[in-house]
Amino acid sequence: MASTINGREWSIPTPRWVIQRGINEQLTAMPARRFALRGTPSLWVGGVIVAALLAAALAAPLLTPFAPDTVMAGAKLDAPSLVHPFGTDALGRDMLSRVAYGARIAVGIAVFGVAIAATLGIIPGLIAGYRGGWVDQVFSRAMDVWLAFPGMLLALIIVSRLGPSLENTVIALGLVGAPGFYRVARSTTISARRTLYVQAAEAVGAHESRILFRHILPNLSSSLIVLATMRSGMLLLASGGLSFVGLGAQPPLPEWGSLLAAGRNYMDTAPWLAIYPGACITLAVAGLNLLGDGLRDLCDPRQAKSNERRLTGHSARTDLK
Repeated sequence: MASTINGREWSIPTPRWVIQRGINEQLTAMPARRFALRGTPSLWVGGVIVAALLAAALAAPLLTPFAPDTVMAGAKLDAPSLVHPFGTDALGRDMLSRVAYGARIAVGIAVFGVAIAATLGIIPGLIAGYRGGWVDQVFSRAMDVWLAFPGMLLALIIVSRLGPSLENTVIALGLVGAPGFYRVARSTTISARRTLYVQAAEAVGAHESRILFRHILPNLSSSLIVLATMRSGMLLLASGGLSFVGLGAQPPLPEWGSLLAAGRNYMDTAPWLAIYPGACITLAVAGLNLLGDGLRDLCDPRQAKSNERRLTGHSARTDLK
C-alpha cells in the first residue's frame, strides 16, 4: 500500500489484520461455492438421466442377446417377460434391443445436429459481432428472415425437399437451430470486443482469426455449452416428431419416433410398443433440459439467485393464499 506525503511517495505495509481479514473472507466463501454446486438438483438429476442415456447407447449390445432386426416368428406381440423385458413388436423383434439401439441414434442426432447448428451459427456470429457495420447488418437481417419461419415448419419443408431419411432430418434440424447459436455468439462477441485483452491483442497486431478463435471464442464456451445442451433436447423432440409423421428415420431403423409411430396402431392390444419409446423420448428431453438449467445456474450464479428468489416469492404467495 502506497501513500504520498509532502510530495514524496512512501510505502506503507499492509496491516496484518487486513491480510487476515481477506484470508478469512476467502475461506468462508469456499464452502458457499461447494454448497452452490451441491445445491443444484436439476444439474445432478439431469446429469444422471443423460449419463444413463449414454450408457445405454454404449452398452446396447450387452443389454440384450438379440439384435434389433432379428425376427422371431413365434414371438409376435409377446407381452413383457423375463426373456423380452420390453416385449416384442408385430414382426417378433425384441423391443428392448430396438429401444437400446435407438439410444445410439438419439445420441447421433443430438451430436451431429448440434454440431451443424453450432458451426453455421457461431462463425457468422463471431464475425458479425466483431466487425459490426454492414457485415453485422447483413448477417443479422438474414438470421431475422430465417427466424421468421416456424422452426418445425421449416424443418418439414427442408426434409420434404431433400427426402425423408435420418441424415436429411439431422441436416434440417441443424439448419433450423443455427440462428440461436448466432445470437449468443454475436451478443457475447460485441461485449468481448470492448475488453482489455481483445484491445491488447489488436494493439500487438494479432490477426482477426486469432482474436476471434483464440481470445473471444473460449469466453463463449459456458454459454454455448448451456445452449447446446438445451438444443439437444429440442432436436430429439423434433426428430421424433418428424419420424412419427414419416419424414424422419425410415424403418427398419429403430429410431424412437418411428417406434412410437409403429406402436400407435397397437395401443389397445400391445401398448408397450408405444409406451417404452415414448418414455425414452420424455426422459431424454427432460434430462437434457434439466442438465441445461443446472449448467446455466452454475455458469451464471446471478441467474440462479434470481430463480431462487422467484421460487421463494411464489411459495410465499402460495402460503398466503
